Amino acid sequence: MDTHLLLQGFRYLDTFFPSGGFAFSSGLETAVQEGHVRTTDDLNRYVADFFRRGLGTCEAVALAQAYQASRKRDVDGVIQTDDALEAMKLCRETRAASRQMGRSLLHHAIPPQDGTGILEEFSTAVYSGRSPGHLAVTFGVVFQTIGWDQQQTIAGFLYQAGVGFVSASYKLLPVGQREGQRLLESWVPLIEELSRTVDTSMPLMSWTPIQEIYAMRHSQLTSRLFRS
Repeated sequence: MDTHLLLQGFRYLDTFFPSGGFAFSSGLETAVQEGHVRTTDDLNRYVADFFRRGLGTCEAVALAQAYQASRKRDVDGVIQTDDALEAMKLCRETRAASRQMGRSLLHHAIPPQDGTGILEEFSTAVYSGRSPGHLAVTFGVVFQTIGWDQQQTIAGFLYQAGVGFVSASYKLLPVGQREGQRLLESWVPLIEELSRTVDTSMPLMSWTPIQEIYAMRHSQLTSRLFRS
């Protein structure tokens, strides 16, 4: 891969990138406050389950479908995937978070000299209200445009999600940076497997009821550090 394209992708994955992901915990704050996630082992199970039955079978598939539609410059195909992902997100807060982060990525990824490429077409669809602009779908379009391959893009998306969980855990649990790095390292084989085995012909599937319930309960917590 061209070094410039590699570094451009790294910029979008960096925690300093203004996607707003730092404000969300994906239900983890509720799980911690209710005493269901107390240790690094608990956190490991929480995240690994979310990867296997949620992000890896729903968002990662949507990303791959958007990536392939983007390659064909099929903006209608991208919108169709975006609508399908919207329907899969049962929790209002989760839907809102995904939309916000997707739109932030889209906003900062659009070059100042707007052209007529698929990225600009999708941006027009999102800001005109034709498409929700979910993060996974936007990720697929953006990273296809800058030249990352599909497997690398899925891996980057899942790794960024893992970093988000570890970052949230620093505020919610007695987890140090060394433990956080060990957790990220332990998720690498799973991320690699999921990024390699995603099939665009697969339907979007998600079975993470615990995480969904925690996310739904989050707005009812007495005190909160995160938005969802």
